Amino acid sequence: MSTNGAPLAGLKVVELGTMYAAPTAGRMLRDFGADVVKVEDPNTGDYARQWIPQKDGLSLGFSRLNAGKRSVGIDLRTEQGRELVKKLIADADVVVESFRPGRLEDWGLDPDALHEINPGLVMARVSGFGQTGPNRLLPGFGTVAETASGFANVNGQPESPPTSPPFGFADSIAGLSAAMGVSMALFNRSRTGRGEVVDVALYEPLMFIIGDMFLKYTALGEVQQRIGNSTGAASPRGIYQAGDGKYLSIAASNQAIAARLFAAMGRPEVIEDPRYATNADRLANNDEVQAMVIDWCKHAPREEILAILEKFEVVSAAVNDASDVVKDPHFQERTLVEITGNEILRNTLMPGPVLHMAGYDGPVYDGVPTVGEQTREVLIERLGLDDAELTRLAAAGVINHGGDE
Repeated sequence: MSTNGAPLAGLKVVELGTMYAAPTAGRMLRDFGADVVKVEDPNTGDYARQWIPQKDGLSLGFSRLNAGKRSVGIDLRTEQGRELVKKLIADADVVVESFRPGRLEDWGLDPDALHEINPGLVMARVSGFGQTGPNRLLPGFGTVAETASGFANVNGQPESPPTSPPFGFADSIAGLSAAMGVSMALFNRSRTGRGEVVDVALYEPLMFIIGDMFLKYTALGEVQQRIGNSTGAASPRGIYQAGDGKYLSIAASNQAIAARLFAAMGRPEVIEDPRYATNADRLANNDEVQAMVIDWCKHAPREEILAILEKFEVVSAAVNDASDVVKDPHFQERTLVEITGNEILRNTLMPGPVLHMAGYDGPVYDGVPTVGEQTREVLIERLGLDDAELTRLAAAGVINHGGDE
């Protein structure tokens, strides 16, 4: 991994997380230079290795979140395994974990115990409902967070049932939030010398994003319902079908853009009509406004509609599918990256870092580790173990040094 200019170069992270949210946090840190050692069950590995879709037995979702990390196969259910992990953590800056609250406490790997070993340790704990509160012991995956938070209830068309997203939405946002929390804790450590615990509940970052609806209820007594592509805050806004059957989005979310949209439609006088003169007026008559935009979009192919909207500086975009994104020169230059060092994923593209920083070109995603592929490498490098000890631990089932033999 190239660390040239990487802001987190030299940072040592031990990832005890599985599935989606915690590994997302680990990837965010790795994206900016951290050395992420992923501790996995030596026999089964992270369950995410079994996710579909796969190519030649390799999970694409697992690959996206874990390319470039170093996998160490250690059985945390054994006392010897836990002692090895404690030794790794003694020399680490950050631990990211996603066990159900109480599990690490049962294993003697709770924050108090780890801070005895390493007072400067930053520990990010990602769980369904957080480390405190009546629901803290309940299991929770992203789907639970998306429903319990209120998101699914407002997602979808008015006539459709509540809808969960077809991807790891809550998990991804929680992972991003955990990485942000780690960064803040590291900054605070630079002032105090002490580490701390970052407590992330899967549902809370998602609840923040939909937070206006809770104000709407507590201030106005109104429960927000599903309203499709609208936000209920600005009009016109939505997804529209062009004359060639393709879709585009339009967001006339302030007065100037709304006026430019009507001008682009050849109807500049609409903004002077008392029914549509202000955003509040347009929302009160949103069905009529939407009908005008829907009808206008149908008059030409999508590219022609988008060209007109660009000319009038109306915020709009094509509704892209994956093939559209991959072919787009902008995304090719700025966003998409290749996983290298893995023949199965040759020429495979995925989104790279979510942030761009001057002086740092970003990481190289150099391979997807097999379970325990770097166990030998890491335990020799970090703990100074010799071949005899590694062989003994492997024979006892404590470790697996898989592809690294």
